[in-house]
Amino acid sequence: MKLKIDNEALAEEFFEDSVLLGIVAPIKDYQFSWQLNQLLGLDFRVNNDIEIQLTKKQRKYFFSIYEYALPAISLTHYLYNNENDGEYLLPEFKHLDFLWLIKGDPVPAEDLKALIQSIRTLPGVQLVNEMTNEKIKHKQHLII
Repeated sequence: MKLKIDNEALAEEFFEDSVLLGIVAPIKDYQFSWQLNQLLGLDFRVNNDIEIQLTKKQRKYFFSIYEYALPAISLTHYLYNNENDGEYLLPEFKHLDFLWLIKGDPVPAEDLKALIQSIRTLPGVQLVNEMTNEKIKHKQHLII
């Protein structure tokens, strides 16, 4: 008997109750996370255990992920680097530098709006958009 992994079902389950933001900010990931921590009072830290590795053209590409878990509630923020050495985690969104996934408890609309407005005020940030899951072709690349 062969077991087949249903990537689509996995992706649906992973993205259930989550919000994904696309960010254009042509700065280094460590600089961006530092700004988020300093200016917005967050606590993003790089988590090498959940770094994403993709193999393309017989070469490995590593996409760092910064993680920030809210201690009081069941909500975790993940900041993905969308580009590594000319390859993209989500090739359909090459213009995006970062992907911000909020996962866990539902995020009230007014809190999300306030967060997006705050991110837009950071130096170097050119665009912040909420993304709908249907538009993302390579969802499985974000599953950690």
